[in-house]
Amino acid sequence: MVTLRTTRRRFMQAAGGAGLLTILGCSPQEQTMVTLYTFGDSILDCGHYNQFGVHPGQLLVQNDDRLFPEFKGQDLTSRRSARLEHRAQDGATVENLPSQIKGLQVEEPAIAIITVGGNDLLRGLIRDTGPGITAFASALDAFVQQLPIRPIFLGSVYDPTLGDDSRNFSGVDPAIARQNLQRMNTSIQEIANRYGQFVDLHAHFLKGDPSWFTATIEPSLQGASEVRRAFLPYVMHNIDNSSHPG
Repeated sequence: MVTLRTTRRRFMQAAGGAGLLTILGCSPQEQTMVTLYTFGDSILDCGHYNQFGVHPGQLLVQNDDRLFPEFKGQDLTSRRSARLEHRAQDGATVENLPSQIKGLQVEEPAIAIITVGGNDLLRGLIRDTGPGITAFASALDAFVQQLPIRPIFLGSVYDPTLGDDSRNFSGVDPAIARQNLQRMNTSIQEIANRYGQFVDLHAHFLKGDPSWFTATIEPSLQGASEVRRAFLPYVMHNIDNSSHPG
């Protein structure tokens, strides 16, 4: 009985001195919740385009092992406590981004992923001769600069035709359309390089196939996973190499 009381007393002393989490083998980093914030358009807000309601932010926080067994253990919750704050909205343009941060109260540590530009192209910038994409870049720069979250991972705009002129749906000369897509993505990359990290969705999706899309341009279930695939190494590298992301 003396041995039992002594052991219990030593355990309680150790718990008081080092913390119960340490005694149980849980480090403070493992117990600090990270919040993933999504901003932008349907590249991230594509859950209603598939029967499972899946979108990339969900998969980055916690993979669906049944749908995507390849990614088992490759998500934020496999490293630490994590939650999603999904603010991206289908149909959003760069002008809509400020409304997505209304009432934002950032919980640290935090990570932001952003995709925007596709709808801006479809609403006229695909024909732009110069000032339109410059104005887009200025608006995006202002938004990213004021966003109170770091790190920021900013995705490029993919080409839903996969580089195939026969799949052109825009009614615009493919050469002009691709030139403006490139101009936009160059602007996005320059902004990402100033404030965070560029994620080249365009290059990744050129390696894909039509099954990655639904409704012509929106990410399908597979497409949602492929968007996740593109962001995943950057998000996980940040978590694995920082005890306090941002």
